Amino acid sequence: MLRTKKAGSKASPKSTPQQESAVGDGIWSFIISRNMNSWFLCVALFAIVIRLAVALHPYSGEKTPPMFGDYEAQRHWMEITVNLPVRDWYRNSTDNDMGYWGLDYPPLTAYQSYFHGLILKFFDPASVSLHSSRGYESYIGKLLMRWTVLMSDLLIFFPSVLFFVNVYHSTMPPGDKNHMSWHTTMMLLNPCLILIDHGHFQYNCISLGLTTAAVAAVLSNRNLFGSTLFCLALNHKQMSAYYAPAFFAYLLGKCIRRPNPTLEILKLGLVVLGTFVVVWCPYLQSVNAASEVLSRLAPFERGIYEDYVANFWCATSVIMKWKRWFSSESLKLPSLVATISACLPSMIQLLLSPSRHGFLYGLINSSLAFYLFSFQVHEKSILLPLLPASFLALEETSAFWWLVYAGLLSMFPLLRRDKLVIAYAALCALFTLLYHAPGGKMPKREAYPLCLLKYLAFGCYLFLHVVYLTITPPNKYPFLFEALIMIFCFSQFLCIAFYLNRKQWTLSNTSALVSSKKKTI
Repeated sequence: MLRTKKAGSKASPKSTPQQESAVGDGIWSFIISRNMNSWFLCVALFAIVIRLAVALHPYSGEKTPPMFGDYEAQRHWMEITVNLPVRDWYRNSTDNDMGYWGLDYPPLTAYQSYFHGLILKFFDPASVSLHSSRGYESYIGKLLMRWTVLMSDLLIFFPSVLFFVNVYHSTMPPGDKNHMSWHTTMMLLNPCLILIDHGHFQYNCISLGLTTAAVAAVLSNRNLFGSTLFCLALNHKQMSAYYAPAFFAYLLGKCIRRPNPTLEILKLGLVVLGTFVVVWCPYLQSVNAASEVLSRLAPFERGIYEDYVANFWCATSVIMKWKRWFSSESLKLPSLVATISACLPSMIQLLLSPSRHGFLYGLINSSLAFYLFSFQVHEKSILLPLLPASFLALEETSAFWWLVYAGLLSMFPLLRRDKLVIAYAALCALFTLLYHAPGGKMPKREAYPLCLLKYLAFGCYLFLHVVYLTITPPNKYPFLFEALIMIFCFSQFLCIAFYLNRKQWTLSNTSALVSSKKKTI
């Protein structure tokens, strides 16, 4: 930290090159030299400005009837929830056509839509009027919708990031705490999350914010509180189940090492059950009501993948025509087996040797396993592995950098359809500048083959962008470039998954070595 020189004091010793560099780094040096509240406020204000700038761009499905896009889906859920009783929110009827953007997320999303719908109804009643508001597009409507996302970010995601950074850095050596502001910046200015929530239009900040707070709570040994928060994340978006194997294995691994493991497991089970009962209360009055909601949460009829998502099923469909040769029903079991198999190494490590760092690695490994092998994955689901990757941004700097760029590229065709190319390019450039900002954590010196592979991948990343934007594909293969992007990104995600799983297991070896040394002493 920079200190003010007192009058009359002895001349300070000669500054080191590192200190001189820090003093000369201008704005960044000023930010990190302040107390935590000051620099977090600076980073948060800048993150808000960036979100507002992205929000000025088009959204998903703008002026494209009859189904429009995700923006219309979110608006329609507000229309349904503020005009119909709770029991009819997931029920097909003349007032709620489930074929037109029917609710397909758990009840907490419905409650969020109801709350936001009340805001829209107060300021612009026409935007949520039943039936007549279908496809509603207006300046005030767009403004209100954008503000609901920003408020969700500010109320849930931003405080959760502050909570996590506080907990994560509480056990770090004093020198490492100088990287807190850079770490916070990487989390709050994740370009993928900003483009999807504030450009494309979704509310991922809510479920990801709840997950972030849950992780911070568990890391600070508030397991019951963390379990409650994670259950809320699950009840907002079922894709939060991507993290469930890591939470389950880590908490179970800790419980069985306690003096009374049965009691600890029972307490966790009661908290989980209680949270679900509270959230699902309106739908537990009959089996039919609960089954109506559950049927909407697992849309197997859509097929094993959609569009050109960079996972195993879509990438291998170039050779194996999964959708043509197999029914969706027959692919459920192979998908489940593949996902569980990919999660198992990480879960076993957490059960055998539960640790804070192992938990963070487990989160990214289980979420990557789900993204690569589970049923019905979207391009936007890459946000789930990216969150724990940002948790480890200080320790796995290169892997984080690699995953962010691969994630951006995997979503590029989707974002181009949304006319977000300018916002995409600007956020890519901004992320690159912030990643290399003075005061940030630079990656360790890497072996030549790994360094060469990384920069070769980045060259392919740039090349595929240029090709996709400038060259028209042949008529016979209109989606050729989408397929190339998808296959390339899948290969990157697979490499990262192998590397991080291997890294997680080295934590067990390290802890075993430390334990043996302690016993020797």
